[in-house]
Amino acid sequence: MLPLVRLLQLASPALPVGAYTYSQGLEWAVESGTVRDEAGAAQWIEDLLHWGVSAFEAPLVAAAMMAWEAGNAVEVQRLNEDFLASRESRELRQEAEQMGHSLVRLLRDLHEFAALPGWRARLMDLETPSFPLAWSAAAAAWQIPREMAVTGYLWAWLENQVMAAVKLVPLGQSAGQRLLARLGAHLPTLAQAAVSRPEREWTNFLPGFAMASVSHETQYSRLFRS
Repeated sequence: MLPLVRLLQLASPALPVGAYTYSQGLEWAVESGTVRDEAGAAQWIEDLLHWGVSAFEAPLVAAAMMAWEAGNAVEVQRLNEDFLASRESRELRQEAEQMGHSLVRLLRDLHEFAALPGWRARLMDLETPSFPLAWSAAAAAWQIPREMAVTGYLWAWLENQVMAAVKLVPLGQSAGQRLLARLGAHLPTLAQAAVSRPEREWTNFLPGFAMASVSHETQYSRLFRS
């Protein structure tokens, strides 16, 4: 059961990487009136989950785990650069880099990670580590099965988005739990598809999301960093 325990640790909102400070454009969507209520929040988050995170980040995490496990440093660096290049706004790029840096710093100082031979040095060698690449390194080092790891990665993203919606719309705590129950039911299927999705089919083509993120950069009043 230890891999499950490690996955719960990686997917926990208590992981000190600052994920709770980012809304990924949701704050602007609320400010502009695009998201007004529970139904609107559900639609926004579901669209991002299906057409962005599970179609690009999730298969990239699975591929990165394979590269880490194979000791393929060139492939790890390529995937890291691809993810950073996919960030379509300054805030999204800063989010990927800041959370990646924070996770690398945590893993560097974590005894349980250092006990795995060679992993600390391999992670330190990664230039400008993004969050998915650092996260996948921990998942691979702790021998978490790939499909389980991708499910946990998607859950962590979903939980963060729902908690942002609870604060921003605002929604009640019960509404947040309804969203987690409803959208969380999609995760096993999405994770299974992500693990087997060939790279030529990866996509994060979400123009509305990119525009929301860019617009957030000049939003007058903000609670979140993206």
